[in-house]
Amino acid sequence: MKVPALVNPTSELSNNELRRYGRHIVIPQFGAEAQSRLKTAKVLCIGAGGLGSPALIYLAAAGVGTLGVVDFDVVDESNLQRQIIFGQSDIGRSKVEVAQERLLSINPNITVNIYGIKIDVNNVLSIMSEYDIVIDATDNFATRYLINDAAVLLNKPCVWGSVNRFDGQAAIFWSAYGPCYRCIHPKAPDPTTVQNCAEAGVLGNLCALVASMQVNEVVKAITGIGELAVGKLMIYDALSSENSVIAIRKNPACVICGENPKQTGLLENYEEFCGIVSAPEITASELQDKVNSKEDFLLIDVREADEFEQSRIPGSVLIPQGFFLDLSALSQLPKDKEIILHCRSGARSATCLGIIQSKGFTNSRHLRGGILEWEKL
Repeated sequence: MKVPALVNPTSELSNNELRRYGRHIVIPQFGAEAQSRLKTAKVLCIGAGGLGSPALIYLAAAGVGTLGVVDFDVVDESNLQRQIIFGQSDIGRSKVEVAQERLLSINPNITVNIYGIKIDVNNVLSIMSEYDIVIDATDNFATRYLINDAAVLLNKPCVWGSVNRFDGQAAIFWSAYGPCYRCIHPKAPDPTTVQNCAEAGVLGNLCALVASMQVNEVVKAITGIGELAVGKLMIYDALSSENSVIAIRKNPACVICGENPKQTGLLENYEEFCGIVSAPEITASELQDKVNSKEDFLLIDVREADEFEQSRIPGSVLIPQGFFLDLSALSQLPKDKEIILHCRSGARSATCLGIIQSKGFTNSRHLRGGILEWEKL
């Protein structure tokens, strides 16, 4: 779909910029005007992980004038297989701080704003309103719906991507010209059927390929060159090296971008919308007190075996999330003592907790913030 350029050029390129971006400028369909639009543009990337890392690198190298990076996490060794903006020496550091350093080292002519926070209903609109276009590089459904709804309400294009094992998908959702994310996914999947990267795995280089697809749509939207993939779901199968495109249409009955939208603002709770029940928690300091007082409880690590080998909380036993999803873990759980679950950051343990509580193990909690919070003690 051909749409007008998202950004108007507002300043001339310096001699240094003409040299730096020369390989762009010599392209007849691109030229100095398109490069000036990139210089003027403001792009927000939510998530600095497998998709966000390569996307940010290419956006910085391309000369996008202002980049915003949102991520509340710290660098973990398991990230390094695909999150190429980070290195071994960055383990334990804030992702957004490392990203800012790397991006400015790639291109000191740009501005990099960082937000070391979790995007939520209280901050998403104010942050997104400062940018022309947003990249959804997140890995959970609650945040995807939140970003989509904010983009529709602000009339911002949202470039979405997803990777799982050997499969990658990308699309640009822009309700002014085509469907939004809710048009093709009106309902969230059952949270007990969803696997994250730690459980399902993902081919590292596939992240770079999907991120490049996302960046390509961002560049086209900003500059007005070519045709945007609005109304298309782009799919790549890394095992067969086959690309496919599925046509997607705007749903006239969509609750937020349809002809008579029923939803005119953000939802109060996106985790509840996605079927994620608020789970009873214990803090890292409270858990430490229980350990020190030698209370009788069972501490279960629901991460994967490789994660457990790298780091663990003393006294914990390993039962990976998959055993909770297929319910085989239930036979290993005691009914006469408290059960405390933990994972890396709290997401997987919350899912597992919801499962066991629904099966009668009500004397149970999970560790808020996971092992990441425990390691801060």
